[in-house]
Amino acid sequence: MMKLNELLRDIEVTGLHAPADMEVSDVCYDSRKAAPGAAFIAVRGYETDGHKYIPAAVDKGASLVICEEAPAVETPYVLVKDSRRAMALAAANFFGRPAEELTVIGVTGTNGKTTTTNLIRSLLMAVTGQQAGLLGTNENIVGDKVYPAVNTTPESRDIMAYFREMADAGCKYAVMEVSSHSLCLDRVCCVPFAVGCFTNLSQDHLDFHKTMDAYLEAKKKIFALSRAAAVNRDDPAADKIIPELTIPCVSYGLGEGASLRAEDVSLLPDRVEFTACYAGQRERACLHIPGRFSVYNALAALSCCLALGLPLKDLAAALQDCKSVKGRMEVVPTGRDFTLLIDYAVTPDALDNMIRTVRDTARGRVGVLFGCGGDRDRTKRPKMAHVVGSLADYVIVTSDNPRTEDPEAIIAEILPGFQGLDTPYVVIPDRREAIRWGIEHAQTGDTLVLAGKGHETYQIVGKTKYHMDEREIAAEILASL
Repeated sequence: MMKLNELLRDIEVTGLHAPADMEVSDVCYDSRKAAPGAAFIAVRGYETDGHKYIPAAVDKGASLVICEEAPAVETPYVLVKDSRRAMALAAANFFGRPAEELTVIGVTGTNGKTTTTNLIRSLLMAVTGQQAGLLGTNENIVGDKVYPAVNTTPESRDIMAYFREMADAGCKYAVMEVSSHSLCLDRVCCVPFAVGCFTNLSQDHLDFHKTMDAYLEAKKKIFALSRAAAVNRDDPAADKIIPELTIPCVSYGLGEGASLRAEDVSLLPDRVEFTACYAGQRERACLHIPGRFSVYNALAALSCCLALGLPLKDLAAALQDCKSVKGRMEVVPTGRDFTLLIDYAVTPDALDNMIRTVRDTARGRVGVLFGCGGDRDRTKRPKMAHVVGSLADYVIVTSDNPRTEDPEAIIAEILPGFQGLDTPYVVIPDRREAIRWGIEHAQTGDTLVLAGKGHETYQIVGKTKYHMDEREIAAEILASL
């Protein structure tokens, strides 16, 4: 329980229509989760407006509403200038400012966030012996508990609830993926990042940001919340980031301009090896995840830990024990003489990196199955097709998460990307049937990649999530052959 005047600490209130000493038992933004004694915060969202659900929240027992305009029903309420920012502050206050009890590391960028955050968490626990929590695309981890993830970055209220649980469980660190959406929508505005990390920038989410410049500006917001930075020096966007920084920065890359450099890089079928060079130190490092992008993910993780003052020698030694992440270049057993991989690549750049990595060690043809998500950036659809068609030996075009769009209409916007290319492709809108076709037509030595779903075990059609685990589908098809 918390008194209202304590809950409103640092919030810009424009009208108080409730007793300042009233008790609040919880804060919520979903009217379905409102309960007696709770404060319901009406947030204007990307798809809907929380103000519409004030009556429903009050019916469920919410004793207070925090909103930007006076509610149409009789209830105690507080008017604020920005309810989304108010939610972040109210949540931080309600849960006792838990982020201040943790050393928080945030990773933003188009690609590599999930693997990098998992690497950072593993390195921190191995080198310091302390517990570290994780918030990310795949899952949220608090001690021994694993919670399913809904968004790459949870809503601000849920972030603070997780942080409270982490601090109470004895975690010293929290590592989190920070999406561009979360930075624009103030989900992390109350998170004091010890280190903010930028991995890279390539086309994605232009349905939300509209332009690449706006997308980059969103990513840069993390540094205004951070005490130190880690930046990929090899990414072209670094030239627009590093000169503007007013905090200490560990830059990383393969070039001479980076603070942490990878030299003598070896790309092997099951791992990468390189010499990590930093401040006059040289340590041989190994990560058992193949691909050139794994070098960058490893450097990003090492940079964040170096920014925290941890020794390079210890970090390099711990890196070799780090594991790969579900849905990232994940090998699916087939019992046959071809390789089946599942990977989350959903952008042109991620597909390019992934296919080139597969080509480095493939014995035969490389096939790629992919689709594009509905209600998302439409401009990247033909670009993804062009990348896949340029690098793969054959392609299966199918559905991803169509959401409220017609799957065949999405595919119609993908296909122009194959113009001018000779790579054979088939179109099979039903993803299960597309996977069946790919497995049935795989030849000896082939590598078939199921791209786009990765760790997801569902498909979103309309507004509904239906169970769809590509591992289970592949096993069923293989068993039936």
